[in-house]
Amino acid sequence: MTEAATAQSAQAAAFDARTRDLVAELVGVGSDIVARGLALASGGNLSARIDEERFVVTGAGTWLDRLTPEDFAVMTLAGEVLAGAKPSSEWKLHQRSYGVRPDVHAVVHVHPQHAVLLDALGRDIRLITLDHAYYVRSIGRTPFYPNGSDELADSAAEQAREHDCIVMGHHGCSALGDSVAMAFRRALNLEEAATTTYRALLLGDTSTTFPPEDFAALHHA
Repeated sequence: MTEAATAQSAQAAAFDARTRDLVAELVGVGSDIVARGLALASGGNLSARIDEERFVVTGAGTWLDRLTPEDFAVMTLAGEVLAGAKPSSEWKLHQRSYGVRPDVHAVVHVHPQHAVLLDALGRDIRLITLDHAYYVRSIGRTPFYPNGSDELADSAAEQAREHDCIVMGHHGCSALGDSVAMAFRRALNLEEAATTTYRALLLGDTSTTFPPEDFAALHHA
């Protein structure tokens, strides 16, 4: 077998049926993210865990509303690229979040305006509605670190030990879930919570939150 044929065979093996299904789901979510204003141009990146050893992540410089299957890289949790595109510069953010959270199967990293703005202003994002409380639960944060840096990836992963939503100072947020759909749902609810908080502040309200005594009994139909 020629070297080219060997590489093509390895590529096909890496993009197995499960991986192709995950990629298709991420492509759909990417379009929705941009349509909802959670990312612009090549901002943001997406990933999904394939199995205990591998994950798939969007490629470097990709626009989330223009994704094709060729825009994804398959990587090991050790950081090796197995197949596909050059991975996003933020691949470590995804890799290290998976490393500390075996229960997480998808990471959605977006750049939501209200969440980043409130954090930059030193304002807490308040969970006010049932959906905010149920899906977000709690919010971690990191200081600003350069994108793609070990410091950003490590600090976000440390926050991921306790939180499913993490705001990264002056940058964006990561939402984690046991599925692509849940990670995206959390990203949506985090930004809605931030938008609601922003509106409450405009009205002069600085304290309203979901009733703390009701957190323990939260459930959703």
